[in-house]
Amino acid sequence: MKIAVIGAGLMGRAALYDAARAENVEKVGIFDIDEKLAAEVGERFGEGKAVSGRLDAGDENAAAEILSGYDAAVSCVTYRFNSGLTRAAIKAGCHLVDLGGNNDVVKGQLELDADARDAGVIVIPDCGLAPGMVSIMVADAVARMDSVSKVEIRVGGLPQSPRRPLNYQIVFSPEGLINEYWEPCVILEEGRKKTVNPMTGLEQLEFDGIGELEAFYTSGGSSTLPDTFEGKIAFLDYKTIRYPGHCLQFKTMLELGLASRKMIEVDGTMVEPRAVFKAVLENALGFDDPDMILLRVAVEGQKGGAACARTYEIVDRQDSRTGLTAMMRTTAFPAAIIAWMAASGKISERGVKPQELAVEPSQFLPQLKKRGINLVIKG
Repeated sequence: MKIAVIGAGLMGRAALYDAARAENVEKVGIFDIDEKLAAEVGERFGEGKAVSGRLDAGDENAAAEILSGYDAAVSCVTYRFNSGLTRAAIKAGCHLVDLGGNNDVVKGQLELDADARDAGVIVIPDCGLAPGMVSIMVADAVARMDSVSKVEIRVGGLPQSPRRPLNYQIVFSPEGLINEYWEPCVILEEGRKKTVNPMTGLEQLEFDGIGELEAFYTSGGSSTLPDTFEGKIAFLDYKTIRYPGHCLQFKTMLELGLASRKMIEVDGTMVEPRAVFKAVLENALGFDDPDMILLRVAVEGQKGGAACARTYEIVDRQDSRTGLTAMMRTTAFPAAIIAWMAASGKISERGVKPQELAVEPSQFLPQLKKRGINLVIKG
């Protein structure tokens, strides 16, 4: 089978690494607007199976032409290209997964469900970490219980050794980070969707061997789960994990207006605060220390008339052998796994579907272990 990766950034490299080593994959493609970068990434991570080329992800016709030669593709470019890439994949007859990150974009993709079904392809948005594989874990727990009363999803990407002042380092796009902290968050409360403000709901939690942490509401991590399980799950929420004190410090900067897109005048020049803020974050927090990913999905419900609980937990650290960060592994590997499942016929659904409805957990979850991602399930 043949799998294409669009975007040769950090996530694209990890997706290519995984796809090139997956069972029965004979060819992988890596495409980026920077043709030289794509070639370098293909040479380094493609296991001798890679071809590379230039692609402007905003050019739907060019994308469709390239994707027509592949069974499945992984979009590792920013979410604003995913609607166009969905149309391109449908036109090309190529399965597509993406890393998502924006609820409005996903909503637009879901509206193309009938077109994708008619074309005989499956398109699955939001296939990273969170949004991403946490949805498959929730689906797994729901399938094992008669009813579910509570789902709490907690995920964070952190430096293994925190640095002041924010005890954080940029492990993905600064724009994506700001969006998570800025956009409204959707939860389920009493079985109904409810919008809450980001950076609220602060709580303390612990992971063995790591110590005390904090978690708070951020947007996007629960993806389509509130829509899928409205009226079926009483309570569901998603919070991001950080080292203690991070929420208050970052929230203060947002309240000052540093994430605003409204232009202001500085010494006679019009400046967008958000653009400056992104540059400052990347410059100040762009150090390259080893990272780790913390994940906990806790589900409570009823089975056979008795209370039951099931917990999914991952602590993943940077792989010094390959140079792949924990964020790269736990974000790009799940997307590459799902693309491989689609290409190999392990996903029978067609159309544009949320992964909690399209991906069979019993097929997906064992693949994490094969990649050295230690998922511990209790209950």
